Amino acid sequence: MKTLGTASVAALRQYVRAAESAGVDINRLFDQAGLDQNILDTDDGRINGEQFQYFIHLLCEQTGNPILGLETGDFVQPGSYSVLGYITMSCATLGEAVARIAPFEKLVGDMGTTSLAMKGDDIKLTWNCNYTDPVVRPQLVDNVFASWVNYARWLADNQEASPSSVKLRRSSPGPEFEKAYQERWHCPVTFSADEDSITLKKPLLETRLRQPDPLLRKTLEAHALSQLASLDTDSDLTSKVRHSIQQQLMHGITRQDMVAEDLGMTSRTLQRKLGQEGVSYQKLLDEVRQKMAEDYLRNSELAIPDIALRLGYSETTSFHRKFKAVTGKTPGEFRQLEGNPKA
Repeated sequence: MKTLGTASVAALRQYVRAAESAGVDINRLFDQAGLDQNILDTDDGRINGEQFQYFIHLLCEQTGNPILGLETGDFVQPGSYSVLGYITMSCATLGEAVARIAPFEKLVGDMGTTSLAMKGDDIKLTWNCNYTDPVVRPQLVDNVFASWVNYARWLADNQEASPSSVKLRRSSPGPEFEKAYQERWHCPVTFSADEDSITLKKPLLETRLRQPDPLLRKTLEAHALSQLASLDTDSDLTSKVRHSIQQQLMHGITRQDMVAEDLGMTSRTLQRKLGQEGVSYQKLLDEVRQKMAEDYLRNSELAIPDIALRLGYSETTSFHRKFKAVTGKTPGEFRQLEGNPKA
């Protein structure tokens, strides 16, 4: 199954600011999403894409706001785009800044990809969202476009700068909410379109920016390329750890040092890298154990004490307690309800 990669803490912070403004209980939100709030204190931290998607899903549920994504765009800052934000700040024109989005957007996260197309005096930016949650997807697209517009206005020092048109795959949130898009973007907005795109006029792209600095831009881009190379190496870490844990559990072993050695690093480095992605070894171990336990109970004839032993539990009672805490059922009740004909 394709994973959702990672998202930068910079992207998460924008949603946190919006949540705080809406009066959402941040402590509860982080607990529900399985995220450690301390990650907000890191400059280069990243979180698991599935967790980020779930965080946004919970935020949508708790606010009940059908245009949450549009409104979160009001909280964009240069730092919301990680080092990409500072690269664009040092560009000479808005067009030059726009051209930097596609090569470096992965630094912000793996939420989607941008493609650019020129036609006459228009440039069209099409954004392809990678997130699949039907609640999250339209809000994420709204957030990306609203953030782009607000940030471009700030860069150009022109609050009247606007796209010439916006197309959204999402259905209309209703006439009473459509005006919020018009008020912010000052252009025609098409809902239920065949793409998510934003079109800008060429004269707008020629707008000079506040503080062009070609030398600084080159330095920042070199740093960004280094970060991208690191992401290409590390982005699959969580899935690699899950796989290594699963292989160990096949032999009834649950040793973190062996997983770290399997991945060519020390236990301390593994803990640090997982922390940057907003997860812990214990959390991944618990998740893999639970998935394997359910699989054994559904599809095998193994006795429950044997399953506990295979999953690295020293006592069957510990397995019972942990399993029931997650599912609300004992392993025996789960197996019976699943109707395993082999057991």
